[in-house]
Amino acid sequence: MTRVRLCFHDRCFDGTASAALFYRFYRERFDKGAQFGFSGMTHRAVPPWEGGLFDGDENVVVDFKYSNSPKVTWWFDHHQSAFLTPQDAENFRAHPGPHMFYEPAYKSCTKLIATVASEKFGFDTGPLKELIHWGDIIDGAQYPTPEAAVAISEPATQLALVIEAAPENDIPARIIPDLAYRSLAEMIKLPLVAKHLEPLLERHRKSIEIIRQRSESRDGVIFFDVSDLDLEGYNKFIPYLLHPEAVYSVSVSASEVRAKISLGTNPWNQATANKNLASLAEKFGGGGHQRVSAISLEPNDLPRARGVARELAEVLRRP
Repeated sequence: MTRVRLCFHDRCFDGTASAALFYRFYRERFDKGAQFGFSGMTHRAVPPWEGGLFDGDENVVVDFKYSNSPKVTWWFDHHQSAFLTPQDAENFRAHPGPHMFYEPAYKSCTKLIATVASEKFGFDTGPLKELIHWGDIIDGAQYPTPEAAVAISEPATQLALVIEAAPENDIPARIIPDLAYRSLAEMIKLPLVAKHLEPLLERHRKSIEIIRQRSESRDGVIFFDVSDLDLEGYNKFIPYLLHPEAVYSVSVSASEVRAKISLGTNPWNQATANKNLASLAEKFGGGGHQRVSAISLEPNDLPRARGVARELAEVLRRP
């Protein structure tokens, strides 16, 4: 029996969907009896790869940073900031491996895995069409309007809310096998998901009013600080619903494991969006995509996080 350690971007719909897609792909194309262990990975101020993590016969990383460990046998990622160091990037270029796939042009890692699994390995992605579609919508911010993005009315967006914001740990890892074979409408009815949905929807509604009160929009940039509240998993499209004239948003939030600075671009107002947010975040140890990125600092480094956030807001306000 093959032991597979599958590491994925935790508390992220695309990360969880990527893991579910790989889980089904590997079982159907390589070993239907494979024994999987799931490890949710979080962007933090410290290096993410702990000794002993890669304990499988196959060690897989999806929707998360590159590891130069020779034990990693599969890697899929689509972030501009996929490499922790220039040496990691050089290592990947020198030793890409047959199962290592990096394509930053993709809007979601779910779509990247689906394309590779179908075109290179003959995997039928048809049964997962709904999951792949919503992975691309949610991670690529491809909603038609800010109202649609904030409504949380679709099974996919409701599941994403639970994945990203439920107070119970390990929910993404625990639902991956079900997500690989169930519809999204079935997923939100699972007891593990359903028990969190209504409280989180109420929290979401309250967060809209909190961000309305705390956000300021000036010179095309929204800024707000909710680091004193339990709001790290807030809906990132709320600022653009409240301030549609803005191009960028900068916010500060906090949890037990990090102080977080979030940078975003308004998906519905990008005519003058000429800043690369991943490159800005990389200057402070963070990263992400051109249009959305984040910086994670230690929890006790909140004063610095607030200072960096205001500094970046001013950078974005410059012509």
